[in-house]
Amino acid sequence: MRILFVGDIFGKPGREIARRAIPAIVEQRDIDFVIANVENSAAGFGVTGDIAETILGFGVDVMTSGNHVWDKKEVLDYIPRQPKLLRPANFPAGVPGRGSYVGRTRTGEPVGIINLMGRIFMAPLDDPFAAALREIESMRAKTRVIIVDFHGEATSEKIAMGWHLDGRVTAVFGTHTHVQTADERVLPKGTACLTDVGMTGPHDSIIGVEVQPALNRFLTALPQKFETATGNPRLHAVIVDADEQTGRATDIERISISADELQELADLADDRPVRSTV
Repeated sequence: MRILFVGDIFGKPGREIARRAIPAIVEQRDIDFVIANVENSAAGFGVTGDIAETILGFGVDVMTSGNHVWDKKEVLDYIPRQPKLLRPANFPAGVPGRGSYVGRTRTGEPVGIINLMGRIFMAPLDDPFAAALREIESMRAKTRVIIVDFHGEATSEKIAMGWHLDGRVTAVFGTHTHVQTADERVLPKGTACLTDVGMTGPHDSIIGVEVQPALNRFLTALPQKFETATGNPRLHAVIVDADEQTGRATDIERISISADELQELADLADDRPVRSTV
């Protein structure tokens, strides 16, 4: 089984390159299941129901989030009705939505997804390490393939989660910092890890927003109005291959695709032989 996880989709530029790239990658790389973090997909802050439904239309099977999931008030009505939009499982009891989901590939194989959020330099939520074990236990009878989106600021905390869950889940992918790390590997007991998948959006920016206001914030310590940048849209993602019977990861690959590289991918797709349907 081959799973594509798309890093934080940021604003309209992120949605646009995701719209173009996801179907192409699915076709070219024989992807069976697609996960995307969407907490910044609405102008860089939060997600709305309309935008979430649009992203599902790109070929995404389940959407994860993090600390910005509540930034658009309308999501409070949408998230209880859409099980494919997750919020971190370690939010306190009674918070709308859910922190895990079991979806199915195009051939009917089950895939579990767990969304968690770290506590270092983040809101003081419930213990994500304990929450992870509870969520795994609840879905273990349904699937061996389990992907974790651990939304956190500290690299140490995200790496610790990978070792904590080694052999218990297929992969632990970090999100939130919008900067793709280069430490992808499969741990000894078969769990693939990447500290941060990165950002799908405008990379001529400061983690998605226009450079000057963000820079002014550092220079002056005064409040600034942040706007979504537009330059150099890139898709950051990761592909993991998994054994459906054991849940162990067999390979992991980082992806970083620019708009120009995406066009080359589309041209290559045009040159591929048409698949037989017989």
